[in-house]
Amino acid sequence: MRVVISFEGSCETFDVHADQTVGAMKQMVKEHFLVHFSDDKPSRQYLELSYGGAALQDAWALCDVDIRSGSVIQCLIKSEQRPLMRVFNAVTGKTFLIMGSNALLQMSVAGLKSVVSKQSGLPVSTFRLSTPAGLQLYDCNHLQDYAIEVGATLRLDTWDGWVEFLQGCLMGHRLTVQSHLSEKKPVMRFQLQVALYIASSLGHLDMAGWLLERGVRAEDPVGVHPYRMWCHQTSHRDTGKCPIHIAAESSQLLILKLFINKNPLNLACRDPEGQDPLKVALQQGDRDCVRYLANKVYSVVSLSNISLPMRLYLQVKRWMSFGQKRAASNKGQYTSAAFKARVEDKELVDGFNHPNMSSKSRKSMTKLSRGIKAKALQPLTPNSNLCSISDLIFRRAPLPSLQPVNPADSIEMQKKWQQDLNRRKDGQLEEDSEEDSCSNKWKFALPPITRKNVTRPGCVDVSPKSSRIATVSLESLAHHCCRTPRENAMYCLTTARSLCFVHTIN
Repeated sequence: MRVVISFEGSCETFDVHADQTVGAMKQMVKEHFLVHFSDDKPSRQYLELSYGGAALQDAWALCDVDIRSGSVIQCLIKSEQRPLMRVFNAVTGKTFLIMGSNALLQMSVAGLKSVVSKQSGLPVSTFRLSTPAGLQLYDCNHLQDYAIEVGATLRLDTWDGWVEFLQGCLMGHRLTVQSHLSEKKPVMRFQLQVALYIASSLGHLDMAGWLLERGVRAEDPVGVHPYRMWCHQTSHRDTGKCPIHIAAESSQLLILKLFINKNPLNLACRDPEGQDPLKVALQQGDRDCVRYLANKVYSVVSLSNISLPMRLYLQVKRWMSFGQKRAASNKGQYTSAAFKARVEDKELVDGFNHPNMSSKSRKSMTKLSRGIKAKALQPLTPNSNLCSISDLIFRRAPLPSLQPVNPADSIEMQKKWQQDLNRRKDGQLEEDSEEDSCSNKWKFALPPITRKNVTRPGCVDVSPKSSRIATVSLESLAHHCCRTPRENAMYCLTTARSLCFVHTIN
């Protein structure tokens, strides 16, 4: 059959089969009209055939869309901008596009993270970016340092155990967020601030109100993870943004009203660039947000005996708040540190620690911690078959398995150990033979484990909190050293004895 193709003001007839596909017709049009598309341009050009006002897909046959002989098909050249790169979000499992010119490849990683944060709705301190080869991108470097090309797909990973929590924040499910909060108070406070940030960005009004009731403040910056508190001077600039700024940047009018009605001081809150919410809203160009914030900033506050402009009222409130904090700090009742470091807390430094941002689910993290806890708290029996110090230090041989003993043998061993200790104090301990000194001189055995209740002095008080801290420290020790606390004690005592002997000889 014969059809007419209209292209750029000219009409040409083509003899085609009824079962020919639209894609084959496009190829015929390219060859007839000498159409050539360049791949060097930032935008992709393509042909589009339309019939009856509807675009035709390449896989369709002409007979399927009721194109008959004598029909007129319109051919157009269309263009679409190519994505600069793609980012796979491990939290949502979706890939979003980063648009722009090739000049953006000269930008820093910190600038790219700001763009990714706006599109994903996640704060920059909750995720990291990595190349397709798994190489982590650091904020201080540039994209050209990693040889990232146009069209590359980067990966966004979050903190281990945070996937379910962030999914609940993005969907606005309060119960999901509440059930996946961390048991550690510094981490939980950081999570609550992150949740308010996401609620401000996406407009989850119910979530934002619940977080304000829990004491989360919209004028506080999101900050960095407690594990990164010691190196926060080099953190991303956007970590200083507050939820009130994100609400103005995202044009969330209801969230802005909620924050300002809760605390009028939010009107004077400054972001890292020194801009208040009104200036941020002016940059976005949202009329409703600008009108509301301007009416609030230039309003008058009526007190009992006087009326003050809002700007002067906010300045007085800021002075009062600063004075109260200053007076409380002099009395030792207030500290400006948001998070306090403790003995068992981790500290992560870029390039030195194994990254804890691999998007592991909370279930897998729970199984791993249970396995470590079971190994660390496994009851052990005394053992006299220990490795020599030379094996432990130079050969790095693993400790042998502990053999069970009878209760009678334990009592006998404890008596013998006490006798040897008394002899050592009196200087009556005989020298071991030369053969025994080579094999048993550096061995050290702890006294047997007793199941009897040992009474403590009345002045000693062990709180549940201190026992929890000790348990967490023992679990961390078992995880990193691959030894139980008892095995590690024997290892340390044996090492100390050998070092003392070497120091005496020298």
